[in-house]
Amino acid sequence: MIITQTPLRLGLVGGGTDLPAYYREHGGRVLNTAIDKYVYVIVKQRFDDDIYINYSQKEIVTRVEDIQHDLVREAMHMTGVRSGVEITTLADIPSAGSGLGSSSAVTVGLLHALFTYQGHQVTAAELADRACTIELDRCGKPIGKQDQYAAAYGGVCDMRFGPGDNVTVDRIRLEPREHHRLQDELLLFYTGVTRSADTILKEQTANVGDRLQQLHRLRDLAGEAAGGLRTGDHGSLGRALAESWIAKRELASGVSNELLDDYVERALKAGATGAKVAGAGGGGFVLVTCPVEHHSAVRDEMAPMKELPVKIEPSGSRVIFNVHRDIWG
Repeated sequence: MIITQTPLRLGLVGGGTDLPAYYREHGGRVLNTAIDKYVYVIVKQRFDDDIYINYSQKEIVTRVEDIQHDLVREAMHMTGVRSGVEITTLADIPSAGSGLGSSSAVTVGLLHALFTYQGHQVTAAELADRACTIELDRCGKPIGKQDQYAAAYGGVCDMRFGPGDNVTVDRIRLEPREHHRLQDELLLFYTGVTRSADTILKEQTANVGDRLQQLHRLRDLAGEAAGGLRTGDHGSLGRALAESWIAKRELASGVSNELLDDYVERALKAGATGAKVAGAGGGGFVLVTCPVEHHSAVRDEMAPMKELPVKIEPSGSRVIFNVHRDIWG
């Protein structure tokens, strides 16, 4: 039996510039952090040759080609696992429409578990690259690449995409004091609304040519925020987050709405340095950066929403249980 634990992520600044329609020509940049909320994947050998898949639904099939869960199907194809397994996925939070990269965490965790089941060790870079191949190329999802790399690498990452298809990941190593300061300033509130990001991201991709000014600014803000973290500029992330939300809202019509705009504005008036909707927007979680002395006021303003306490997760996807027991004796 193999169990992998793969972190979810918060896209801090630069989201949208990791879409292929933008970064292949202009080069994208994203600053994000993995958090201590996870997707778990369990792979267990079966006595028979059937394939059991357990998620929000249950599937029992005899051929990989008949699996309806596209991520599981393509991960099994890629890793060469063909039969005689039971695969279960579990998540700490609602796994659809959260804006925290849950779909890509599932893909990375699946690949990690199935490769380990086959006896193969893979690097974080290989896991992320293969997850991108599954989601973008084989499944045709209209998404970017930051989620897969965040799930595979963990920590606070300064990511550069393109021009072309090259990806560079620089994990920012913060001194303990700066690490705790950053962690303490991140607040996350659940809107209660889940949504499919596909519609928003399809519109973002279609709008790339008309939104280059906003996308260039988002890319540059990611660089400014990453530079600020490295030099100890405590206000840089909040400033970049606040300005990035203004640009992000213009990328597609579904990114925000009157209710979300109101919550962001209330957080800022209560003392937050920055606020935005996580992920593609439209629902999910509202991310707030806020000095500790203003936490109480911000929480009062966001009170209708449930707060999700989070910490920075320094590790990417990892195997937390690996026991080989051949049931055939």
